[in-house]
Amino acid sequence: MKALVLSAGYGERLRPLTDRTPKPILTVGGRPLIHYPLRMLRAAGITDVAINVHHLAAQIEHALGDGAALGLRITYSPEPVLAGTGGPLAALRGYFGDEPFALLNCDTILDLDLAALIAFHRARGGLATFVLRAGGDPDAYSRIECDAAGRIRRMRLLRGRERGVFDDYPATLADGVAATLAPFMYCGVMVCEAAVCAMAPAAPPFSLMGDLFAPLAARGVPLYGYVHRGFFRTVDDRAGYDDLCAEFAAAPPPLAYLR
Repeated sequence: MKALVLSAGYGERLRPLTDRTPKPILTVGGRPLIHYPLRMLRAAGITDVAINVHHLAAQIEHALGDGAALGLRITYSPEPVLAGTGGPLAALRGYFGDEPFALLNCDTILDLDLAALIAFHRARGGLATFVLRAGGDPDAYSRIECDAAGRIRRMRLLRGRERGVFDDYPATLADGVAATLAPFMYCGVMVCEAAVCAMAPAAPPFSLMGDLFAPLAARGVPLYGYVHRGFFRTVDDRAGYDDLCAEFAAAPPPLAYLR
């Protein structure tokens, strides 16, 4: 299995830090932020990793090189024009071939058992499995709603950054179904079948959720949620980044893949 770590964005809410340093290599706990998903992949035996790059791409490539120092083989996927969160799939379809692949955000740190996620995905036989968590501010993030078997029945995507205003996929659900669903927040990690790339829009830019997975959920394509109950942090803005750095300085979390 190969993987993609999404790394091309500007990190606008972290400015001015990201004016000169790309978000993936901002330091948390004494190491670049992107090292956390990369080390987690390596611990699960996934060593072929693609990284899409745009903003200050040369710095990311210089920091990571070919990946050998991390036990990886890194392939860079340059984006002269930003392709959106889903766009890299169009460029990397040949790279993934006919095999399933993992997709991770560069700005999320969690103590996920990636091998267990992959086993869960294979056992369910769905098109994709999303790592989810309960909690969080219900009006600040998009929601993914699952039934008791873990199948995703509805995605409620936040409209822009307007709190509590959602676009629903599917647009309507029977009251009896909606009442049984549990809401979760996406944790920035998923495992996908190769067919996902063929189902993506023909040309970027496009959104991973809004333009690809949400319409698939509306059509009833089998997507699943894997609930993570352990450590989870994501870097959304400057205040969150400063808080995370302070947390790691005071009490670093025991992340097994760093040992």
